[in-house]
Amino acid sequence: MTFDFTSLIDRRQDHSAKWDVLPGELPMWVADMDFATAPAIRAAIEHCAAKPIFGYVHVPDSFANAISRWWGRRHGWVIDPAAISFCAGVVPAISSLVRTFAPIGSKVLLQTPVYNCFFTSVVNSERQVLANELLYDAGVYRIDWDDLEAKLSAKDVSLMILCNPQNPTGNVWTADELSRIAALACANDVVVVSDEIHCDLTLPGVAYTPFAQASPAGADCSITLVAPTKAFNIAGIQSSAVIAPSPRLRTLAGDGLNRDELQEANFFAIDATLAAFNQSEDWLEELREQLAINWSQLEDFLAASLPTLRLVAGQATYLPWVDCRAICDDSAELTDFIRQETGLFINPGTIYGSAGECFVRINIACPPAQLADGLTRLARGVELWLARGSNQALTCGNADN
Repeated sequence: MTFDFTSLIDRRQDHSAKWDVLPGELPMWVADMDFATAPAIRAAIEHCAAKPIFGYVHVPDSFANAISRWWGRRHGWVIDPAAISFCAGVVPAISSLVRTFAPIGSKVLLQTPVYNCFFTSVVNSERQVLANELLYDAGVYRIDWDDLEAKLSAKDVSLMILCNPQNPTGNVWTADELSRIAALACANDVVVVSDEIHCDLTLPGVAYTPFAQASPAGADCSITLVAPTKAFNIAGIQSSAVIAPSPRLRTLAGDGLNRDELQEANFFAIDATLAAFNQSEDWLEELREQLAINWSQLEDFLAASLPTLRLVAGQATYLPWVDCRAICDDSAELTDFIRQETGLFINPGTIYGSAGECFVRINIACPPAQLADGLTRLARGVELWLARGSNQALTCGNADN
């Protein structure tokens, strides 16, 4: 490979949220990578940092143009740059859109298990979560269409937050599935906010379909959130884009983002974003190759050393979702035990809703040697967990949904 995805990088002294752990602990939880950011992005940030004054910046036309070109070339979605607005992060955008499109006290539909910040964006805005729980069978997730249709037709539902590709299951929704969601949403006057931050992290050979590109109805009823931060490992830069093909939704969303003071970029955000989308595609392609290698390393290890755990058949992200129903009925208890006994810090599925209580999420975006260390700790932790005999009475062991 041209780029370095094998060097171990010490992040313990750089105020890293991920690495704010005890000595000897290994964090494989929150979704940022332990690979060096693309050289072109680092050079752009260094160029900005060399300037003598760090003042306010405006968002130039080149920001929207770069995003429009990227999604058109890589994903087949032709976006009018006028439909694209800057926002200081995807999660702040979600919270703002909840406040704009869902009245206080109303329900916001989520497909669970799902990224935990969706829940906090809804609850902290004084709205309620309505779960359309994904069906799970034999390591595969699918949509419960009857339940989705019933809940989208509820009188107090005006907003749905979609995750495409899905975090934590790794599902890449098909064009037919997205079109079907759009038809149901439009029929019930429900706005769909589609978080597509993981879209450039599909496994090699797997394409994703933007929600708004799948059907005219999808473009009409949706607002899409994208960012360079996940795929290019610049989460701390706080840059994202809000894409609203519908002029009506664009105006309403823009008013809300402005109200919440979310459209001012920090000094580094614009240049870092431009360097990502204009200069770092070759780095991204090699990253995807390395992540595929890491997925295979995890799959082989589980098959050989931890056959009681089941890897869910995800097609995207660097956050594999692992079925632990054969050994526990409470993933929070399991992950706490593993961390205490081995120092490995992974996410319990419980934080992604009750549908995730017997699963764990593992961040494998790290050099292979670091991943091997983590997997060894995982195996040791599971061995000790089973040895203590605490998993005799299971409540989830044979459930298929």
